[in-house]
Amino acid sequence: MIKMIVSRDNEKLKYTRSLLKAKNRNKESKFIVEGFRILTLAVESNSDIEYIFINEDFESKEEHKKLIKEFEARKVDIYKTSNKNFNELVDTENTQGIIGVRNFVTKNLEDNLSDEKFIVVLDRVQDPGNMGTIIRTADAAGVEAVVVLKGSVDIYNPKVIRSTMGSVFSMKIILADEHEVADILNEKNFNIVSSYLDTNNYYDKVDYGSKVALVIGNEANGISDFLVSKSDTLVKIPMYGSAESLNAAISSAILLYEIKKHLV
Repeated sequence: MIKMIVSRDNEKLKYTRSLLKAKNRNKESKFIVEGFRILTLAVESNSDIEYIFINEDFESKEEHKKLIKEFEARKVDIYKTSNKNFNELVDTENTQGIIGVRNFVTKNLEDNLSDEKFIVVLDRVQDPGNMGTIIRTADAAGVEAVVVLKGSVDIYNPKVIRSTMGSVFSMKIILADEHEVADILNEKNFNIVSSYLDTNNYYDKVDYGSKVALVIGNEANGISDFLVSKSDTLVKIPMYGSAESLNAAISSAILLYEIKKHLV
């Protein structure tokens, strides 16, 4: 049953609005999932959506009505509110008229890295679109875990979630700091491979071994000096034109698929 909420001051609306801020997401361990497609993927992956909000226009399409029935069958609380109220729950201009709220559990590195042989480490990646796209690409390339280092954009930022296109529901995402990650990866015998411009090693000419942690750095400053010093292998992608470098998400895609070829 859909519950109608009219007042902007309704507690459920106020609570959901608060989750647009990172400090509230971290405090409550909840984040917003926005959009018809990604919430359809949430249903298909049996992701645990706590409740959803729809605007007054959402049920105008048959496919939207079908999705609502899927949530009703799963006993998910459904709230409907005015377009004006709903627009304050999203950070997009052209909303699809539906959001969900989901719990998350912060995973630590020591307890959540076990038998993986292919992981990605994101060092202070700042752009939400890059972060989400890298997570999505890692999922597609068969990466078993994504380790996000302190100083990176909040992985539960709504723009990050949208950019993952549902991969946030299936990927193991771990938060860590650079000293911790270096120690544990060494203990577990990972070949730490860093994307780095100042090297003579081209990405398609090296031996990656059988257990790889690929490090992708900050868009402007690259990988930290500390992680460079802890890397076993530094690789670069050749630039045949006048561009100095590639976008972080594009670089990660090229490297991930090359490494995957060696691990198969």
